[in-house]
Amino acid sequence: MNHPDLPHGASLSDPELHQHMLGLGEAARAAATEIARATTATKNQALLAAAAALERDVDALVSANQQDLAAARSRGLDAAFIDRLTLGAKGVQAMALGLRQVAALPDPVGQITDLSFRPSGIQVGRMRVPLGVIAIIYEARPNVTADAAALCLKSGNACILRGGSEAVRSNQAIAACMHEGLRVAGLPASVVQVLDITDRAAVGELITMRQHIDVIVPRGGKGLIERIANDARVPVIKHLDGICHVFLDESADPAKAIAIADNAKTQRYGTCNTMETLLVHQAVAGTLLPPLAAIYRNKGVEMRGCTAARAVVPDMQEAHDADWDTEYLAPILAIKVVADLDAAIRHIARHGSQHTDAIVTEQHSHAMRFLREVDSSSVMINASTRFADGFEYGLGAEIGISTDKIHARGPVGLEGLTSQKYVVFGDGHVRG
Repeated sequence: MNHPDLPHGASLSDPELHQHMLGLGEAARAAATEIARATTATKNQALLAAAAALERDVDALVSANQQDLAAARSRGLDAAFIDRLTLGAKGVQAMALGLRQVAALPDPVGQITDLSFRPSGIQVGRMRVPLGVIAIIYEARPNVTADAAALCLKSGNACILRGGSEAVRSNQAIAACMHEGLRVAGLPASVVQVLDITDRAAVGELITMRQHIDVIVPRGGKGLIERIANDARVPVIKHLDGICHVFLDESADPAKAIAIADNAKTQRYGTCNTMETLLVHQAVAGTLLPPLAAIYRNKGVEMRGCTAARAVVPDMQEAHDADWDTEYLAPILAIKVVADLDAAIRHIARHGSQHTDAIVTEQHSHAMRFLREVDSSSVMINASTRFADGFEYGLGAEIGISTDKIHARGPVGLEGLTSQKYVVFGDGHVRG
């Protein structure tokens, strides 16, 4: 939606902002009806045409992103933020691939499952249906615009996307490609609406529009998500922190342990599935910590360790209580030596964020206990936490990670953007 920004700081009661947001909501609600009844072939046509537009316009997309990056650097935004904001040619290709993968996935809408005959003779089952209108509020990552739009479209939902002001040029360029795909398929452009209004009051309007918005999905920093979770009058799918752990068990294969603990932290620093705390069994700390410390040291990772960890690697900084509860999103790692599996599970239960936690072990019983007892949305055996991602899980893309326990949990893909309703088949049946 191309509209001039309203004055920064406009109040929630400002008539112009209020009416504008209501207009977006009304358009989204009308579009939701059309996209909900669209065929799978039509939705796939829109996704494939949008993917082709992304690939064709790669230079324009990268140029728009460069403008956003220049503005962000001029404001002194930190390296982690710049990393999340950056969209290169490979990133554009990845977005296009994501759209094609979503198009190739089975369409959940209309699927009927669990059909069974009741003693009365009626047949009862459940059908997957779209949620309706989904508002996604996110910060720096431009790829979210394509991922979220694709998943909402394929699952039969209309969406209103509100990205961060720092990515407004990138987001609008991506939106233009999505709108082209919708036009090719004969669907209304209002199926995907991307706000170019940077006024924060627009978010306040969006999260209280109960008559037009069915679900809010916030993606970004803890402050943003907490604000939305506290103020929203619409259901929210969310996670607040990504305090992810890797536990190196006593029976861990050393090569696997070192590779996983390295990758989980250093493959990318600014993501919610990056390891923030490394837990090491006391029996293998002396063997595994020195080579890992050398890797981290060479890659510029600041290590903050407990007393036992610092006894093995003396140049570690001292870890404080707050370190066990911090999502750094930076080259900083908390390291703790624990007595055994039970201590590791207790530490995760106390300090984790129920996002993603992994164990490296060759002991099957330990692996199974970790799976059962660690209460996180993704729990892994002998794999890097960086795999906790919709693309890696085969969802094509994800609209976000949910650490909630109702409806969707973990990476939220197509099924997470649908609900179920009961359907009943009869042949003149009446209740006696």
